[in-house]
Amino acid sequence: MTSSVTLTATTARERMERAKAASRSIGLLSDSEKADALTAIADALEASAAQIVAANAEDLARGERDGLSAGLLDRLRLDEARVAALAAAVRDVAELPDPVGRVLDERTLPNGVALQKVSVPFGVIGSIYEARPNVTVDIAALALRSGNAVVLRGGTAAESSNAALVGVMRDALAARGIDPEAIQTVDEFGRDGAHALMQARGLVDVLVPRGSAQLIETVVTQSSVPVIETGAGVVHIVLDSSAPLEWAEQIVVNAKAQRPSVCNAVETVLVVRDAADRLIPPVATALTDAGVTIHGDDEVRRFVADAVPVTDEDWATEHMSLDLSMRVVDDLDEALDHIRRYSTQHTESIITTDDAHIERFLAEVDAAVVMANTSTRFTDGGEFGFGAEVGISTQKLHARGPMGLPELTSTKWLARGSGQIRA
Repeated sequence: MTSSVTLTATTARERMERAKAASRSIGLLSDSEKADALTAIADALEASAAQIVAANAEDLARGERDGLSAGLLDRLRLDEARVAALAAAVRDVAELPDPVGRVLDERTLPNGVALQKVSVPFGVIGSIYEARPNVTVDIAALALRSGNAVVLRGGTAAESSNAALVGVMRDALAARGIDPEAIQTVDEFGRDGAHALMQARGLVDVLVPRGSAQLIETVVTQSSVPVIETGAGVVHIVLDSSAPLEWAEQIVVNAKAQRPSVCNAVETVLVVRDAADRLIPPVATALTDAGVTIHGDDEVRRFVADAVPVTDEDWATEHMSLDLSMRVVDDLDEALDHIRRYSTQHTESIITTDDAHIERFLAEVDAAVVMANTSTRFTDGGEFGFGAEVGISTQKLHARGPMGLPELTSTKWLARGSGQIRA
């Protein structure tokens, strides 16, 4: 269902070469031209919703036959409402300030040479992900808004959905007189396409993997293209001694049950011993009422008779389901030790009214996003005001946390002189 222009490129490398060529014209588009292109894409997504949902139904049926988990099926699913949400997110990105051309630093040398450091597009953004057709639209929109072309490998599970989405977006660009080769997919080449994308140094400027820990590790270790690492979400919430019961119940249930298949859902709750009697029974009841299965240590199971015995493996597991691990810790020190051992440095939160504990937690926890008294579900580019997001980076170089438009730009120095030479 991709457009005929794509189908004339018969190899993965040729598609990446075309993306590289298209990136030159995309990088020169004005602010209004990029915004108009995204508005056209949003309109086209809404107009093609029935076609997109029908393609997605093919993927869902195949996924059920292949035994995909409930969490992956939820990530894979597109209905009319989710397509409308994708279009709305694209419009949000269109309205964001242009990240290209920002003057980040400027100075004049003693010899009169004027220097400016400005933001510029990377060129070509690559992304490898699985069972997430929303990422197809999110990354394409962010790439275009930041003046980049994009090459996508969305995985076999979402192949029909991604083909429909890419076709709609390419046709919308072509209708606006913008080179549709700026959006490419290598899905039809399977694993060979993914391997070609990882080895496309010189054609692809940066690669962003999104998916399981195994997928991310594969891309990080096998890619010759620079990678922005987005990590798995083994996310913790600490219920401190002073945690208000209402906050504890509402935040933990929201963080686990609102959408358990996403990376910012909580996976482990650590309860400080002084609050165990007060907090564990009502919080466990609220979780159970929301359909959550609690995996508890021996002390938790004193309060929760039907809790599953927790294992060491559970502490390191991103369940992506209505399963949650719970442990009683002696104090904040032990909670911090547990987080240091098992955290994937994605998002961590504490519920407390103790200001000293809040400041200590915010300072000591090493994660992309550290919170106090709020749900981990807020770790999201849309919630942070970025429009859509490329991913949530758990590394420390270039970008960390939810990545929006500024993270898809690099920099260059501009020097303007009047005949100066270096002595």
